[in-house]
Amino acid sequence: MSQMNFQPSCELTALHARATMYAQIRQFFAARDVLEVETPVLSQAGVTDVHLASVQAQRHVNGQKQTHYLQTSPEFAMKRLLASGSGPIYQICKVFRDDEHGRKHNSEFTMLEWYRPGFSLKDLMFEVTDLLNETLKQRFGEVRPTILSYKHAFMDRLDLNPLQASLQDLKDCCRRVGLSLDLGEDRLGYIDLLFSHYVEPSLGFDTPVFLTDFPPEMASLAKTRVDEDGELVAARFELYIEGLELANAYDELIDADVLRSRFEADNAERAKLGLHVMPIDEYLLAALPHMSECAGIALGIDRLLMVAMNQLKLEKVISFPAAVS
Repeated sequence: MSQMNFQPSCELTALHARATMYAQIRQFFAARDVLEVETPVLSQAGVTDVHLASVQAQRHVNGQKQTHYLQTSPEFAMKRLLASGSGPIYQICKVFRDDEHGRKHNSEFTMLEWYRPGFSLKDLMFEVTDLLNETLKQRFGEVRPTILSYKHAFMDRLDLNPLQASLQDLKDCCRRVGLSLDLGEDRLGYIDLLFSHYVEPSLGFDTPVFLTDFPPEMASLAKTRVDEDGELVAARFELYIEGLELANAYDELIDADVLRSRFEADNAERAKLGLHVMPIDEYLLAALPHMSECAGIALGIDRLLMVAMNQLKLEKVISFPAAVS
């Protein structure tokens, strides 16, 4: 009988580095009076985002068999705590996204998520910078991130304004740079295709980059605002280091009616694409009117560890990837 390889995919040094990073993160937030919390991994409602697939699980509640969903993020439950008066909170937890595997992905991964009532996105950028200087100092010393808008990153690399570009403009640009994938009438799909191939890989090599002001269709759970050119954008940012997206932050939308309409639009698109229509989290919508203005962020700890250890593959910083777990 052949012997299976039972050993972890990472070196033992990665386990020690992870433990050190967790201690650094907890000390960082304790010094700022941010409360560590824990919320359920399973929920009756799932994420409606067309580009995310929740992992389903069957369980019995009061004797009744129900379909529940493993969290893609602890966001919904954490916002219920915020609305109940928790104050600033953070969580280190496992999250799940079905069939996401590769050099930078695993369907089970570790997320750090935190919320700061009263913070602006700029306030949050300062705090993220402080955290980077705590967790990445052995590799980089001091980091000083720069701020770049999604629009200007796109224009710098592809000479195209994604906020104004028509579907035909985007198709022509794909043809010009040699991307032949046919996405039909999916305008956002073409924007994402161009971004992932020609913009994202160039971000954050000289210094970390906060990429801001996304197209309004990408607002998700963020507010929208008008930028300096009078164009509507999503009030959010992502953090990039060496072409790797590490974090996603929002000026949090607290209008329950607007958020319900976004969830319903997502589900309509899901139905159109033949995807599973997700139950909407009514607890979240009930909580939002009681939630104060807030900035929140989700940061991938496994990816942060990749950067800290100068690794190119996620499997080098986690013990057992999905294929062998």
